[in-house]
Amino acid sequence: MPKPSVRAYSHYSRDALVLLSQMIKRARIERTLTTQELADRAGISRGLLQRIEKGDPGCAIGAVFEVAAIVGIRLFDADQATLAIGISANTSTLALLPKSVRPSGRKVEDDF
Repeated sequence: MPKPSVRAYSHYSRDALVLLSQMIKRARIERTLTTQELADRAGISRGLLQRIEKGDPGCAIGAVFEVAAIVGIRLFDADQATLAIGISANTSTLALLPKSVRPSGRKVEDDF
Protein backbone atom coordinates (compact mmCIF):
# COMPACT_ATOMS: atom_id res chain seq x y z
CA MET A 1 0.00 0.00 0.00
CA PRO A 2 1.57 3.33 -1.03
CA LYS A 3 2.20 6.01 1.57
CA PRO A 4 -0.42 8.79 1.47
CA SER A 5 0.93 12.11 0.23
CA VAL A 6 -0.88 14.06 2.95
CA ARG A 7 -1.11 12.77 6.51
CA ALA A 8 -4.25 13.55 8.51
CA TYR A 9 -3.74 14.73 12.08
CA SER A 10 -6.34 14.97 14.84
CA HIS A 11 -7.50 18.37 16.02
CA TYR A 12 -5.75 17.75 19.34
CA SER A 13 -2.42 17.03 17.63
CA ARG A 14 -2.69 20.08 15.39
CA ASP A 15 -3.62 22.34 18.31
CA ALA A 16 -0.76 20.95 20.42
CA LEU A 17 1.68 21.62 17.55
CA VAL A 18 0.43 25.18 17.18
CA LEU A 19 0.71 25.82 20.92
CA LEU A 20 4.24 24.36 21.15
CA SER A 21 5.39 26.27 18.07
CA GLN A 22 4.03 29.53 19.49
CA MET A 23 5.73 28.87 22.82
CA ILE A 24 9.05 28.22 21.07
CA LYS A 25 8.81 31.36 18.95
CA ARG A 26 7.79 33.49 21.92
CA ALA A 27 10.64 32.16 24.08
CA ARG A 28 13.14 32.75 21.26
CA ILE A 29 12.00 36.35 20.82
CA GLU A 30 11.93 37.01 24.58
CA ARG A 31 15.54 35.77 24.74
CA THR A 32 16.39 38.08 21.81
CA LEU A 33 17.70 35.22 19.67
CA THR A 34 17.47 35.39 15.90
CA THR A 35 16.25 32.35 14.01
CA GLN A 36 19.79 31.80 12.73
CA GLU A 37 21.31 32.00 16.23
CA LEU A 38 18.84 29.48 17.63
CA ALA A 39 19.20 27.19 14.63
CA ASP A 40 22.99 27.27 15.03
CA ARG A 41 22.73 26.43 18.74
CA ALA A 42 20.37 23.54 17.97
CA GLY A 43 22.52 22.27 15.10
CA ILE A 44 19.70 22.55 12.56
CA SER A 45 19.02 24.68 9.51
CA ARG A 46 17.25 28.00 9.75
CA GLY A 47 14.56 26.61 7.45
CA LEU A 48 13.86 23.72 9.83
CA LEU A 49 13.57 26.15 12.74
CA GLN A 50 11.11 28.24 10.74
CA ARG A 51 9.05 25.09 10.05
CA ILE A 52 9.13 24.24 13.78
CA GLU A 53 7.91 27.74 14.63
CA LYS A 54 5.06 27.36 12.13
CA GLY A 55 3.95 24.08 13.72
CA ASP A 56 4.84 21.84 10.78
CA PRO A 57 4.01 18.28 11.88
CA GLY A 58 6.68 16.84 9.59
CA CYS A 59 9.59 18.12 11.68
CA ALA A 60 11.73 15.58 13.49
CA ILE A 61 10.64 15.31 17.10
CA GLY A 62 14.25 15.35 18.30
CA ALA A 63 14.85 18.70 16.64
CA VAL A 64 11.65 20.13 18.14
CA PHE A 65 12.57 18.88 21.63
CA GLU A 66 16.12 20.28 21.34
CA VAL A 67 14.89 23.72 20.25
CA ALA A 68 12.33 23.75 23.07
CA ALA A 69 15.01 22.80 25.61
CA ILE A 70 17.39 25.51 24.39
CA VAL A 71 14.79 28.27 24.83
CA GLY A 72 13.77 26.91 28.24
CA ILE A 73 10.46 25.21 27.48
CA ARG A 74 9.88 22.20 29.71
CA LEU A 75 7.98 19.55 27.80
CA PHE A 76 7.31 17.46 30.88
CA ASP A 77 6.58 18.69 34.36
CA ALA A 78 9.75 17.12 35.69
CA ASP A 79 13.39 17.90 36.27
CA GLN A 80 16.25 15.77 34.89
CA ALA A 81 16.33 13.41 37.88
CA THR A 82 12.56 12.82 37.71
CA LEU A 83 12.81 12.11 33.99
CA ALA A 84 15.56 9.56 34.67
CA ILE A 85 13.39 7.82 37.27
CA GLY A 86 10.48 7.72 34.83
CA ILE A 87 12.69 6.30 32.09
CA SER A 88 13.98 3.61 34.43
CA ALA A 89 10.47 2.66 35.57
CA ASN A 90 9.20 2.46 31.98
CA THR A 91 12.23 0.42 30.92
CA SER A 92 11.46 -2.11 33.66
CA THR A 93 7.77 -2.28 32.71
CA LEU A 94 8.51 -2.59 29.00
CA ALA A 95 10.85 -5.51 29.73
CA LEU A 96 7.87 -7.40 31.20
CA LEU A 97 5.47 -6.67 28.32
CA PRO A 98 5.30 -8.66 25.09
CA LYS A 99 7.76 -7.61 22.39
CA SER A 100 4.98 -7.37 19.80
CA VAL A 101 1.20 -7.13 19.70
CA ARG A 102 -1.01 -9.06 17.33
CA PRO A 103 -3.93 -7.43 15.55
CA SER A 104 -7.14 -7.71 17.54
CA GLY A 105 -9.33 -8.20 14.49
CA ARG A 106 -11.51 -5.26 15.49
CA LYS A 107 -12.02 -2.38 13.08
CA VAL A 108 -10.36 0.78 14.34
CA GLU A 109 -12.52 3.89 14.42
CA ASP A 110 -10.04 6.67 13.66
CA ASP A 111 -12.29 9.29 12.09
CA PHE A 112 -11.29 12.66 13.40
